[in-house]
This record gives sequence, structure tokens and C-alpha cells, in this order.
Amino acid sequence: MPIHEEHLIRPENLKTQEDLVIDGIDVSGHWSTFIESRVVTDYNEALEEEIAALPGGEYIHRCWQCGSCTNSCTVNEVNPDFNPRYWIYLIRMGMESELLRDKEIIWQCVSCNKCTYACPRDVVPEGVMKATAHWLELKGHTPKSPSMVFDEVFTEQVIQTGKIEEGRIIRSFFKRTGQELMQDWLVEMVKRLVAKLPVTLLWKMGLANVLRPRTSGWAGARDAIQDYVDEKNAEHRKALRLDELVELAKQEAKPGQQMAAE
Repeated sequence: MPIHEEHLIRPENLKTQEDLVIDGIDVSGHWSTFIESRVVTDYNEALEEEIAALPGGEYIHRCWQCGSCTNSCTVNEVNPDFNPRYWIYLIRMGMESELLRDKEIIWQCVSCNKCTYACPRDVVPEGVMKATAHWLELKGHTPKSPSMVFDEVFTEQVIQTGKIEEGRIIRSFFKRTGQELMQDWLVEMVKRLVAKLPVTLLWKMGLANVLRPRTSGWAGARDAIQDYVDEKNAEHRKALRLDELVELAKQEAKPGQQMAAE
């Protein structure tokens, strides 16, 4: 799957001779532009399998690099560096270090799904972008994004109670992300709710935030869902070799700890 387009080559890898004469002919400037040769030695041969093991990345193997995803991408229209096609190429080639160079923008996918509709191979590029962002977080390459924290808070509440209480979700989300609860937009929203909603409904909403009601007979469903979530998390950790990496980090830290003790 060769990449030939100049816009997919890092600018720092393009070299131009400002003063070059060959056989009496001046070829200075863009005439002498070439791609700097390099050798990549840190391939992650399991990178495609790791992404494919996460939700959304299951069909990455179908990609044939047509570019329909990037061509239709909403974010690419604003930021040309946002390039799903290129990242899928890097993943399939196992070029992890190269992929990590764009770790600050991969998560910016807005899930408009234009790429998914345009893809002729049903790769579901939007899902691949989400899986890649999730992979970055699980591997510790980037901190948890606010959207991932919100997903965790939402999921925890549903599993625990079988209900969705917006007030508790917002409070928990703000607390975990270090945000102040009294934000202007939230205060304004509450004012409008108080002005328009029936008193009985407001009273029930307030009471739900205090008592944390649960769906009747929810215990069995809660345990089943939690078992399923734990099973999937274990599969993801195994696919990404997270436990192996943690153990390896501990072993590498031991010599230093022993020296300090001595």
C-alpha cells in the first residue's frame, strides 16, 4: 500500500537544495526536492490487531486506501492534517511511532459519519478513528478525553441503578474532569427548567438526585451487564497486551528501586 502523494509526506522529510548545479545545469530550488531516506526499526506488528480488537476497528483490514474517507471528512476540510486514510495506512503497516506523532489530533473526529457513508469497502472509518483514540488512551499515550470520562460516568450509573439521572451524571462528570459545577450555561438551563417544568416533576427530579432510585429487580441485570463489561475489558487488555506492559514496567523499575534501597 504505497503512499505517493506529497501531502502525505512530513514536511521535515522533504529536502531542497538551495544552491545545486549538476553538469553545468542549475537545479536549485524545487527541482532538487527529494524525500529524505530513513529506516524505521520500531514496528509494532500487532498494531492492526490491537485496533481491530477495539469497538469500531473490526473492519480496518478491508481498507484499500482509496481515500474516500479523507476526501469526505468534515474535520479534514478545516484541518488538512486530519487524515483518516493515512492513519489507517500507518496502523496496517505497524508504524506506531509515526502514528503517535498525530496523537493530539486523532481524537478530533466529530462522528459525522460522512466517511462511513463514502467508504466503498465498509471499513467504517469513523469507528476506526474512535477505536484509535481509545487505543491511545488505553496505552497511556494520551490522557482520558472528556468524552471518554463522560462515557464512563454514564455507563457506571446505568449499570448500578438501571436509570439515567441527568443531574448526577453532570455532577460526577464535572467532578472527574475538575470543572466547577456552577457554570453560566448550566445555571441558565436550571433557571429555565424551574420556570417551565411542573413543580411535581421538579420535586421528583430533586428527590432522585438524593435517594438514587434503582429500577425494580435490577440486581440480576446489573450483575449480567457488569460481567459482560468486565469480560470485554479483559479482552481489550489482552489484545493490547496491557497487563504484559505493566508487568514489564514493574520489572524495569525493580533494579532502580534496589539500587536506591542499597
